[in-house]
Amino acid sequence: MDNPELIQTLALAAAVAWASGINVYAVLGVLGLGGTLGFIELPPTLAVVQDPLVIGAALVMFVIQFFMDKIPGVDSGWDALHTFIRIPAGAILAAGAVGNVDPALTVAAGLLGGAISAATHATKAGARALINTSPEPFTNWAASFTEEALVLGGLWAALSHPMIFLVLFILFLLILCFLLPKLLRGVAVVWRRIAGWLGLTRSTPS
Repeated sequence: MDNPELIQTLALAAAVAWASGINVYAVLGVLGLGGTLGFIELPPTLAVVQDPLVIGAALVMFVIQFFMDKIPGVDSGWDALHTFIRIPAGAILAAGAVGNVDPALTVAAGLLGGAISAATHATKAGARALINTSPEPFTNWAASFTEEALVLGGLWAALSHPMIFLVLFILFLLILCFLLPKLLRGVAVVWRRIAGWLGLTRSTPS
């Protein structure tokens, strides 16, 4: 595998893992439609996403998520449910993106892909939980449209300009190392307040 092919493979694997943590249905729809229409050349290990049943299911779920993701409170419940969907899907897609290679490399790609999907999912879910402390829906809409644009733009960059995507992806990981702990601490504070309002926690006597 020469360098351009290696860079393209790395970019595709990183992109599908990263984007799956945000909107796995958009990833499946883009790959499936792009491969079917001849705009994307997918490895044989990802050919299943071009099946009409997979494309149809992905598009139906994308439409459902499009609306669920814009309702304050409902979006956080949707994110909680998708903890069990986005992370495994990101691992499977990342493993499939490397194609038929050494099984050890495939397993490594799956492990790294799952970790990346978990990080982006946690970032998305944490940000939404904090946004939901505001009762107005406009920030939810803005966040949702931004996420969808990032997923579509990121996939396009990975397929069209893989080196640029990889540079931006590394920058994203560096920012994430700084941002994610702060998000998780903020979410913990919100949950403690909610638990206090519901009487689920007891104040310790001084």
